[in-house]
Amino acid sequence: MRHALIIAHPNPKSFTHSVARAYNAAITARGHEAVERDLYAMGFDPCLKREEVPTGRGYQTSPDAAAERARLADIDVFALFYPWWFNAPPAILKGYVDRIFSTGFGYRPTFGGSEPLLTGRKLISFSSSGAPDSWVRETGALNNLIAGFDRHLAGVCGLQFVDHVHLGGVVPDITQESVEDMLAEVRAAVAQAFPQVGVPASV
Repeated sequence: MRHALIIAHPNPKSFTHSVARAYNAAITARGHEAVERDLYAMGFDPCLKREEVPTGRGYQTSPDAAAERARLADIDVFALFYPWWFNAPPAILKGYVDRIFSTGFGYRPTFGGSEPLLTGRKLISFSSSGAPDSWVRETGALNNLIAGFDRHLAGVCGLQFVDHVHLGGVVPDITQESVEDMLAEVRAAVAQAFPQVGVPASV
């Protein structure tokens, strides 16, 4: 399986990047292939262009979006990595979804609705925040995000939603031991979600 690691954090030394690296190592150890898409390093433009918005006269995919869609054409798993900013994904990730997973790649318009174009592929998310896990659970913040972002994206595009692993309590003075415990959660999520190549998935 080919996994697109879509990373949305401007600092390559961030915890978010550490999570992506742990995921990369875990899936490659299981015989899968990783394709990294570091949005800030790429200089990805998240602003939807006027011509990209469908109208009665159609729409036009911008060259940069068309090139990105071509890179993702044979991806089996879309893995998102990002911090929570105001309880939501960073603007660059939302813009990536708006421009890349929209009409012509994620779905196509049909009479009275739309038809998913990514059926059979998968979506998994890894997010982090400074808030403790207890607050994230008690306030319903994680469930709200999963419903409004992960499951909506999956439903519109026909993706199978695999999991959303949220890692809370990521603060500037976090201990290395805590970081390692969280990265172990990432590796465990990979082991749970994706079989070793050549070994049938458990029923």
